[in-house]
Amino acid sequence: QVQLVESGGGSVQAGGSLRLSCTGSGGTYSRRCLGWFRQAPGKEREGVATIYTGSGSTYYADSVKGRFTISQNNAKNTLYLQMNSLKPEDTAMYYCAADFFECDSGGLEAYEYNYWGQGTQVTVSS
Repeated sequence: QVQLVESGGGSVQAGGSLRLSCTGSGGTYSRRCLGWFRQAPGKEREGVATIYTGSGSTYYADSVKGRFTISQNNAKNTLYLQMNSLKPEDTAMYYCAADFFECDSGGLEAYEYNYWGQGTQVTVSS
């Protein structure tokens, strides 16, 4: 059974940075789509960024392009999300997700994933 555990959330001021981590266990992470999602109160969960472990290709939501970077450390089974130039509208619970499909240039739909972490809160103050 795949298990995902996020960490690294916190409170920062606008313009600041945070790095989220997601450590996986219970399965292989080759040829998987790994993603970061976020959900603010009263809003639907939205895809932020994905990476396909088979090729290393990445994909970002327009709202975070140029500010967020998704990466992975295969040896540690860990997924990262480096978030720079944070804005108050980035405030949300952030989740990592994983599943077996090829997500080159996509994978930002929550329904595509069966494995989720418990979430880590990111709060950005103005």
